[in-house]
Amino acid sequence: MSDDTEGAVAHRLPERRTVDVHLRVRAGLRRPHNWLQLFKFCFVGGSGYAVNLTVFAVCVGPLGFHHLVAATCAFVVAVLNNFWWNRHWTFRARRGHAGFQAFRFFAVSIAAFVFAACILELLVSVAGMADVPAQAISIVAATPLNFIGNKMWSFAIELDAD
Repeated sequence: MSDDTEGAVAHRLPERRTVDVHLRVRAGLRRPHNWLQLFKFCFVGGSGYAVNLTVFAVCVGPLGFHHLVAATCAFVVAVLNNFWWNRHWTFRARRGHAGFQAFRFFAVSIAAFVFAACILELLVSVAGMADVPAQAISIVAATPLNFIGNKMWSFAIELDAD
């Protein structure tokens, strides 16, 4: 292509502006709808929290699993529950492709899980805390990371450039 042709083609393509994450977060804090979504996310998370702690307690108690293995089992069960409820109720993201949303949701959830597992290990192995309370604290600590990742990536809506 000649330089003139490339310039003409580039001129006709819409310019895609990127918005800095901190600006999106600041703007989002001002919208009541986002606070409602946070409430729903926490409500869904509360059900996942109960599922997670129940599965975790069974795994470390009667089944005798190591706390990190138990945390992994509990994570898998809770994340399936949370994906369905967040997709259908919290973010109402039914129009997006479920497979893409699931991949992103699980990627964010795994990142939050790794963060929580590190906290769990520190609380149990270094601080000497009992397994179940340490698990409860580690999940709460990872919740903000999980919410922001899912809101801004997993179930994100396309922003207009205007």
